[in-house]
Amino acid sequence: MRPTGDDGVQHPVDARVRRTRKDVLRAALDVLIDEGRDAVTHQRLAQVAGYSRATLYKHWPTRGDLLRDAFGGLRDAHHHSPTGDARADLIGELTAFRSVIEERRIDRALAALAELAASHPEMVDVRDEVVSNGERVLRGLLSPALQGPKLEAATLMLSGAVLNAAMMHGRPPADDVLAAAVDIVLDAAG
Repeated sequence: MRPTGDDGVQHPVDARVRRTRKDVLRAALDVLIDEGRDAVTHQRLAQVAGYSRATLYKHWPTRGDLLRDAFGGLRDAHHHSPTGDARADLIGELTAFRSVIEERRIDRALAALAELAASHPEMVDVRDEVVSNGERVLRGLLSPALQGPKLEAATLMLSGAVLNAAMMHGRPPADDVLAAAVDIVLDAAG
């Protein structure tokens, strides 16, 4: 982001500001995942990230601003790069999603985001953007064979196979389960 100065010209963001924002937003997701959404406060994040509360309030005047930007970091999740082999690419994308859950535990962050969006209308757009970006590659891989409600159902089934297992069973699915889910969807797609 390049802020516009009083002169109307966009100026580069100082590297220290970028580092501060990155540190605090990463800390916000960590606190959210480890301690729950009520723990995401300016005071707690100042302690965890090692910055003053004044610095946090300067960048994020409200807790809502802080949460919105923290969830924005979920948009940067790693995706599989398609190769042209639909089955391998779908398995690759589900494996990438599983890896992000295992490494960053974003299933907990997604659960908190869903809960926040249900009670805070200003978080609906954040949720929708995170979900849209998360499903983008799956939709792209499935869209040559499926459209409309079938595309929607297949996307939900495949992403749900990973997210449901992580959230409801305490661990993401194994490789053979991911491959079986993809095969079921591809068989149904014809």
